[in-house]
Amino acid sequence: MTPEGRVKAKVKRVLGKPGIYHHMPVQNGMGKPSLDFIGCAYGNFFAIETKAPGKKPTERQEITIAEIRAAGGKVFVIDGDTTELESWLTHISSS
Repeated sequence: MTPEGRVKAKVKRVLGKPGIYHHMPVQNGMGKPSLDFIGCAYGNFFAIETKAPGKKPTERQEITIAEIRAAGGKVFVIDGDTTELESWLTHISSS
């Protein structure tokens, strides 16, 4: 498994709880770009871009991240540590 694949597997485990919908769009060069995970948790839209440890989003991914944030969505860039995502999910599940 690639380093980014290990990060994706870790994120999938975090998102595998009741009340959380997510999917991983298949990017084939057609249509508008997206991030690795798109979902809704307890009525809150989110997106996640996973990276290998130490890697950063591309310029195109940064544009997508900015568009989602401008629309009010929550975006996470995760290169291994899922603490921020887990804390956010805990917080919104009890709101």
